[in-house]
Amino acid sequence: MLDAARALLATGPLCDHCLGRPFAERSFGLGNDERGHGLRVAVALADDDDFQQGAGGDCWVCEGVFERLDEFAERAADVVEDYEFSTYQVGTRVPPLSEENDRLLREDAELATDVGEPLRKELNREVGKRVGRVTGTDVDFERPHVQFLLDVDADSVEATVNSAHVYGRYRKLERDIPQTEWPCSDCRGSGRQGSEPCDTCDGSGYLYPESVEQLTAPVVEDVMEGVDSTFHGAGREDVDALMLGTGRPFVIEVDEPRRRAVDAERLEADINAFAEGNVEVEGLRLCEHTMVERVKELNATKRYRASVEFGGDVTADDLADAVADLDGATIEQYTPNRVDHRRASKTRTRVAHEVTSELEDARHATVEVHGAGGLYIKELISGDEGRTEPSLAGLLGVEATVTALDVLAVEGGEEPFEREEFFLADGRDGADGEDDEE
Repeated sequence: MLDAARALLATGPLCDHCLGRPFAERSFGLGNDERGHGLRVAVALADDDDFQQGAGGDCWVCEGVFERLDEFAERAADVVEDYEFSTYQVGTRVPPLSEENDRLLREDAELATDVGEPLRKELNREVGKRVGRVTGTDVDFERPHVQFLLDVDADSVEATVNSAHVYGRYRKLERDIPQTEWPCSDCRGSGRQGSEPCDTCDGSGYLYPESVEQLTAPVVEDVMEGVDSTFHGAGREDVDALMLGTGRPFVIEVDEPRRRAVDAERLEADINAFAEGNVEVEGLRLCEHTMVERVKELNATKRYRASVEFGGDVTADDLADAVADLDGATIEQYTPNRVDHRRASKTRTRVAHEVTSELEDARHATVEVHGAGGLYIKELISGDEGRTEPSLAGLLGVEATVTALDVLAVEGGEEPFEREEFFLADGRDGADGEDDEE
């Protein structure tokens, strides 16, 4: 080691960081500057020479960047002084010349070019430690609240504020409200056709004036002081369907939030007041970003209640027999006519886990279905001109039409949506709308 240290010192003026960095894998618990200082002392003692301090700002390898560690940390803290955050990560863009010097240092000393650790990695760590001390936050190498980028050559410190997420369940209590914004297709959301207001949307830019997204996400975005927000739902119900019962899981993602420590219970109350009875939410909790994928991808089952009108008279026995045939049946559904314009044309196989019914009169019944995710309920009833087999209409031999559809429950098929590892520790403290199958 002393021979290697002598060879490194012979290359030119070095700071303690750059002298110690080729030995980063030795003596756990020391910083590279401590290693460099120790080697400098050891060489002076072994050679009985006068001790020479590290070159500091005159280092030919890093050109004095390690003299500025505290400055960079302070600048990083200043960039995010208006943001709440508790985790961070620091990345560094090192000048190509400095990286080349770091390689040449080892070559000139006849060391392997990959020995120790790279200059970039040490800068990340040393600035990162200081950022943590200045801001009172913790480093997170997976999904930090804030990611800092130190560009040495440009002499800049930038910050990317990662999004925050709120999980909950919503109930939609009025019909003709889509889940997400539904821009007008005729004016492409502009609200105008030439110089005149769009006739289709009356100049609003939307086919429907409200959506679940518009009644919830803006409130969360406002409370968290974000710049934008995105609504993620566990599938969606038809625009003319209600979402009742236990509600549908959702996550609202807020971009660049200035506030993260929000009171989830108060946020619930704010949303419910804003929605004025059209939509209501419950069970709001701050959650990890991974909850977005879980909400969108977890295999879920759904319970529906459908009001059905028949094209001919149906007896209680006939309805009971037809429902018994559907109960537990495997259903083959070719892409329905109503979504054929935007879904791949293919046959999908889904299970109707449980089907029950109650005949109201010879032409009307209430049918409840507990089905696998992706089961088209309206087509299960109507048959969709033979595209769904078996169907209630096909088994009865009469037309059957869903006149009203309510979703009663959306639950995980094999496990619940609400697993604790997806929620933050502070928990409670702290565009279309057509498919009933998704």
